[in-house]
Amino acid sequence: MAAAAAKESTMPACLLSLLLVLCALLRPAAAAAPTILVVESYDPGFVWDIAYKAALAERLQPAYQLSYVALDTKRLPPEQHAAMADRAWAAYLRLRPALVILGDDAALRLLAPRLAATATPVVYLGINNNPRAYFDPARARNITGVLERPLVLRNVANVRLLLPRARRVLFLLDTDVTSTILYQEIFHGNPHQRIEGLDVDVKLIGTWRPWQNEVLGAARQYDAIFIGPAQALRDDSPRAKPMGDVMRWTAANTPLPTFGLWDFTVGPDAAMGGLVLSGHDQGVAAAGIALKILGGAAPSTIYPVRAERGTFLFSRRQLRRFGIALPPDIAAQSKFTD
Repeated sequence: MAAAAAKESTMPACLLSLLLVLCALLRPAAAAAPTILVVESYDPGFVWDIAYKAALAERLQPAYQLSYVALDTKRLPPEQHAAMADRAWAAYLRLRPALVILGDDAALRLLAPRLAATATPVVYLGINNNPRAYFDPARARNITGVLERPLVLRNVANVRLLLPRARRVLFLLDTDVTSTILYQEIFHGNPHQRIEGLDVDVKLIGTWRPWQNEVLGAARQYDAIFIGPAQALRDDSPRAKPMGDVMRWTAANTPLPTFGLWDFTVGPDAAMGGLVLSGHDQGVAAAGIALKILGGAAPSTIYPVRAERGTFLFSRRQLRRFGIALPPDIAAQSKFTD
């Protein structure tokens, strides 16, 4: 009798222990944070991507788990872009995320048609083109996001404040999608313009040697150079020349002050400065939209926003090199890289 009673009392204890072990094993799965898939147009180490990803992480983690796929469209040749988009789509099918964030135009162009056919909410950021070029908003009710509009007109106007004798400026761009969109949307496809009292020439260059020639010969015709997107310049390789190498060479060899439109183009070994956009601001705005949607708002009720306030950013070394003193009102608003 005593043995039987002991056996009966032991069995519930064993069952209880087993249940506790099972609960402990199942608890992490049950408590796992929902996944947000972030698809980058560029490579993970590109400073623009690093900045917006940091902003996303600051605002979305740990409540949400961020998973990343990089399309690397700046460095890879165009014929490989579709295969990279297929890899991103495979990640989407595997993860079944609560929301997708698409960074920059290439990701939206390559994935919007497929994602528009799903119920998954999508937030884009860094979009230079009209989003209607990539999807029909009337049908794709699950997509909204953040537009990016480089502050070209305001930057050209500021050249006149910093270089009162300037008469003519040159914009140098590569031939990748961001540059071609900028050329069409901002410059309306016109390589020669009059902006804020200055003659402005725009040149799209695909390879490294012509870029060098333009920089070295710029002083014959111009008073300043604007450095646009330059991540897709190629030399003898099908892969793009590293952006850092392009900026360092340009800064070291330019005979003229150089200006940038994005924060990652400004520095002691890069452009002198400008009224720049930042990837961090894009990430903050995109995270805000994502949280609204994840909180219950329908994407179709959230109109696309512009994160284009801009920040004055300058390199002290480059300012000294060209003997430029910032006007007091600009200096008071400026940040410096060195």
